[in-house]
Amino acid sequence: MPHSLPLDQPPRSLCVLRLSAIGDVCHTLAVVRCLQDAWPDTRITWIIGKLEAGLVADIPGIEFIVYDKASGREGLLKIRQALHQRQFDVLLQMQASLRASRVARQIKADIKLGFDLARAQDFQWLFTTHRIARRDRQHVLDGLFGFAEAMGVSRGDLRWDIPLPDEARSFAAQQIPAGTQAMIISPMASAGARGARNWPPEHFAAVARHAQEQYGLKIILTGGPSDREKACGAAIEAALDTPVTNLIGRTNLKQLLALIARSRLLLGPDSGPGHMATAVNTPVISLFAGTNPDRAAPYLSRPWAVNKYPQALLADCGKTVNQVKWGRRVRNASAMQLITVSDVTSMLDRLMTETIAKPG
Repeated sequence: MPHSLPLDQPPRSLCVLRLSAIGDVCHTLAVVRCLQDAWPDTRITWIIGKLEAGLVADIPGIEFIVYDKASGREGLLKIRQALHQRQFDVLLQMQASLRASRVARQIKADIKLGFDLARAQDFQWLFTTHRIARRDRQHVLDGLFGFAEAMGVSRGDLRWDIPLPDEARSFAAQQIPAGTQAMIISPMASAGARGARNWPPEHFAAVARHAQEQYGLKIILTGGPSDREKACGAAIEAALDTPVTNLIGRTNLKQLLALIARSRLLLGPDSGPGHMATAVNTPVISLFAGTNPDRAAPYLSRPWAVNKYPQALLADCGKTVNQVKWGRRVRNASAMQLITVSDVTSMLDRLMTETIAKPG
């Protein structure tokens, strides 16, 4: 195998390293699907996080090796043992973090391709042999496609094709029977966001009421099992005088994906379910104030992003989007208060007018 890029022939073996998070794993999958289409005979191994494996690890034609990030040195030892007699032609280090780089050290590959210096956080460049080309101010998904481009593979049509087991489909059909249109509200961002991406429960309730009254949409609440998420769901229910289906803490990732696939749309902040919706072509109204939607909005639903990031940035540091580093976050929880209920109901009205419902 030549130790130079772009490749002059398909690699025999390719290792993808992307551990987390759900949204970034969905972005990575689009790139992996592109590589599968270009190189159908290449053996692909993906090292992935334990939670994220629950969404994609049953995809045919890809070997998944699960790394539990809570396992520390023991988990690294397991990776080393699983791969100690293996040599890959190419390793794609598609996550720039110290944890991912520690995992990368356990992997033998002729080419270890990482981010350009501007994006190689946590000294990732020390652990790679090659880097993708620098591109400024890209969406995360476009940035990850830089790995395919560096190897000489052009982007084709986007596809994800995440398998949905019959159990998950049946679960979704029970919650959203044929002929029913539903709006999923996934109200809370990840715990790591520390509240800076979350919108008040009473605002979600007001939008839910509008969706019910104007469009007859069934409202389904989804989220993880944390006390914080359950409390948010209970607050949304308490603010409504009409019933909603509260599934917070009651779905696995496959069930959630099946629900999203069957829904008219999803509403939520900057979080993983919005990118899951992209993978099944369900429109997303996403709420952005703390992060830039030009970088991180659900890729196929960028026209439906409610964007108050410029205003939040100006209030936080007195600068415009073009004056700050790409990816700069506003971590003030009050930033999300810039988004009004009418901002979101107006976007809902637009989406319902301009998009076509999926067949039930």
